[in-house]
Amino acid sequence: MITRQRLAAGICALLATLSAGVAFPAGAVADETDSTASPKVELVLDVSGSMSAKDMDGGSRMAAAKQAFNEVLDATPEEVQLGIRTLGANYHGNDRKTGCKDTAQLYPVGTLDRTEAKAAVATLQPTGWTPIGPALLKAADDLDGGDGTRRIVLISDGEDTCQPLDPCEVAREIAAKGIGLTIDTLGLVPDAKTRDQLSCIADATGGTYTSVQHKEELSDRVGQLVDRAADPVVTPVATEGTAQCSSAPTLKSGLYTDREEFGKQRFYRVDVDPGQELRASVSVGADREVNPDYGVLLRAVTVHGREIVRGEGTGNGRTDVISTGLRYPKAESDDDNAPAETVCLQVTNSFSAASGVKTTPGLPLELTVDVVDAPSSSSDVASFGLGRGWWLLGALVLTGFVAGLLWGWLSRWRLAVWRTN
Repeated sequence: MITRQRLAAGICALLATLSAGVAFPAGAVADETDSTASPKVELVLDVSGSMSAKDMDGGSRMAAAKQAFNEVLDATPEEVQLGIRTLGANYHGNDRKTGCKDTAQLYPVGTLDRTEAKAAVATLQPTGWTPIGPALLKAADDLDGGDGTRRIVLISDGEDTCQPLDPCEVAREIAAKGIGLTIDTLGLVPDAKTRDQLSCIADATGGTYTSVQHKEELSDRVGQLVDRAADPVVTPVATEGTAQCSSAPTLKSGLYTDREEFGKQRFYRVDVDPGQELRASVSVGADREVNPDYGVLLRAVTVHGREIVRGEGTGNGRTDVISTGLRYPKAESDDDNAPAETVCLQVTNSFSAASGVKTTPGLPLELTVDVVDAPSSSSDVASFGLGRGWWLLGALVLTGFVAGLLWGWLSRWRLAVWRTN
């Protein structure tokens, strides 16, 4: 009995060891390019009269915002240039035209003096209107210039009160400039109209929307967004695809940006040596109002037009980013001097502009190209996703076979001993 238990334990340990080898393959290493320019962040705070409402853990929304700002200012990374802009903080009257101009920079974007910034925040009192659109335009100007990360963090408790300057359209205009500025929004009231507007602003620039109803949530989320600006980024390189592969630019591994007309296609060329694998992905953003039901197609084709592999994505929202990707492994060659294969990447979109919407410039396109050494032979990609795990699977099968033989032999031996006794 003891012998059988030890044998079973040994077999289980061996199987667990081999399974761990399958479950935890060596991770891929990705290169990162640090931006030399300092990241810039501007916090845009709604200081309209509604911010005096006391529904944030027993305190006012304004008090929660001040606490969040003080905590974030203490924790802001040294390399981040941070500024603060307000909306609705200075005008007490009822004149709409004047109230819709009420946005001011409370603390300029630059090297942070924490004491000075906290003193400025302490003076704020809920006052006037909610000119979100004008504030975003001014904030974009505050962050203009430089190549580093640029991010606006908007905190508001209500809709813009300065229509017809729609803040969603303002966000789309900012995105259409191609300046790489992201707007993240935080809503302090779980109101459907406020949520829809703040979500639209964030979506237009590739940002995020978060609904916040507690002080700690507000502090944590604003801190996360400021820290995110300090993360290493890869600076995209502007390129210009063509309508035909024969005249397309040849790209190396990297991140590229371009503009693509509605319903059109763009070609790019990539050279892939034998034994290498091409990995490519594309994202096309709807930075303005578009008709529902659209898609993006990424194809790898030969210079003669034969399709090698494809990836596709679809969507049906008003503002959205559609992404897709593909992998193409080039088989190794016995000829050490075998030439590289030119692969044509074709990007096609089926977006169509809504009535009255400008179709120029084209939609923003982001293309990632990565040419790496293939993990093994090209057939591995289609080998049920196992790649080099095939030999481990074979070892498991062999181990199971041997364990079965041993178990059968032990069972017959014990049965023979029992019969003899």
